[in-house]
Amino acid sequence: MFSPADLFSLDQTEHAVLFEGCDVAWTALSRLSDYVQSKVQPGLLNRCEGVAWIGEQVFIGEGTVVEDGAMIKGPAIIGKNCQIRHNAYIRENVIIGDHCVVGNSCELKSAWLFNGCQVPHFNYVGDSILGYKAHLGAGVKISNLKIVPGNVAIEHEGRWIDSGLRKFGALIGDGAQIGCNVVLNPGSIVGRNAMIYPNVSWRGVLPAAHVAKNRAAVQVVALTEKSTRKG
Repeated sequence: MFSPADLFSLDQTEHAVLFEGCDVAWTALSRLSDYVQSKVQPGLLNRCEGVAWIGEQVFIGEGTVVEDGAMIKGPAIIGKNCQIRHNAYIRENVIIGDHCVVGNSCELKSAWLFNGCQVPHFNYVGDSILGYKAHLGAGVKISNLKIVPGNVAIEHEGRWIDSGLRKFGALIGDGAQIGCNVVLNPGSIVGRNAMIYPNVSWRGVLPAAHVAKNRAAVQVVALTEKSTRKG
């Protein structure tokens, strides 16, 4: 469940070497900073629409469009044919694969996105790995830091597994769909092709091809003249 191959298609990234020797996928997060800083070869092969701020330690591949107001601090490696949309904020130690979307007012930090990943609207992604064609709905936040001291632990089958990491957001497997306004609490793991419905606050492990959803009741009543006046 936790090995890199359990969650991710390793042929859908140019950086699979990060997983070498990793029994659990989250180990790669502790290597991400050194890896990006050592591998980035600055170069801007992209096209800008408007004015963007791009740091010195940034590589952007051919066909990628960076829109007005984006800020890419780096170090960062961004692939081909991506969309970096208006006011995106890409901070340090970020890898973005080919054909990815980072949308309006999204913030990425210490994040690794496989090819075809979409982070399109008002998202925060910190200390996380998102698999091939994983998709975040609008307003999804990946929380990467506990509000109490100590390492992030993964809750699984009634026990807690120490990740060894003070900051650890989520591992989101290939093809997983995260609904609008979901909060993924630190140490969340979402399996391949799993789905989380909107407005869920999720913690723990969601197996592959499973769905997590709220059971909150919704009351439906007839619209009357009285209720219209109150509105």
